Amino acid sequence: METISQEKLRAQLRELGVREGGVLLVHMSYRAVRPVAGGPEGLIEALTAVLGPEGTLAMPSATGDDDAPFDPAATPNRDDLGIVADLFWRMPGVLRSAHFDAVSARGPRAEWITGGPFVLPPAAPDSAIDRIRRAGGQVLLLGIGHHANTMLHLAELVGGAPYRSDFHYIDAGGAEVHYGENDSCCEKFELANAWLSAAGLLREGRVGHAEARLMDAEDLVRIAAEKVRADPLLFLHGAEEGCEECDEARESL
Repeated sequence: METISQEKLRAQLRELGVREGGVLLVHMSYRAVRPVAGGPEGLIEALTAVLGPEGTLAMPSATGDDDAPFDPAATPNRDDLGIVADLFWRMPGVLRSAHFDAVSARGPRAEWITGGPFVLPPAAPDSAIDRIRRAGGQVLLLGIGHHANTMLHLAELVGGAPYRSDFHYIDAGGAEVHYGENDSCCEKFELANAWLSAAGLLREGRVGHAEARLMDAEDLVRIAAEKVRADPLLFLHGAEEGCEECDEARESL
């Protein structure tokens, strides 16, 4: 398989519509993107170069251990966030939010994005995810579907989705704190693809060897929140479909 050069990576990102000087939240499967020149570091380099010195790159950086206090300087990422996101938060100049459902970012807007208040549920208004939206940010999915698109959890809350599943975290004092999170299997988040496409608000192409989808966070949240207002349970599988996570969410009503 062809190793995609830095020049081609940058050209692909620009052709897709990544904005120079913008804010970009990236969810990815590096396995789908590779091989690229420079490996995971090379992909981060290409994203940074296309954003330019006035741009801000962000990635999810949540912990996978709900039974230990979160330390943004030391706690590893959740495994399913992938090698690039786990590399990124450790790089020079990258800031990581103090929330256990952290976001890491580098660039002029990084301090504002990662320095917001501790909110629950984790994607609630004024979270790092919401601040990316408010900054006019874009969302880039590389080789991965909308099930990983954290911005849709914000849309659920803005739209008034009523379900909450029981989650917990360990605070700095070692106490277990329970809270309700708008959670499900997230498979039906893929509905957002057709909504954006129908409105002409989805850019699709390739980055490396991966299918790439790019959207404005504001467009995504606005459209998805409207859909949730009209049908608050539309992201849940029906009771007859046997989805344990969606059933748990429904039982909270």
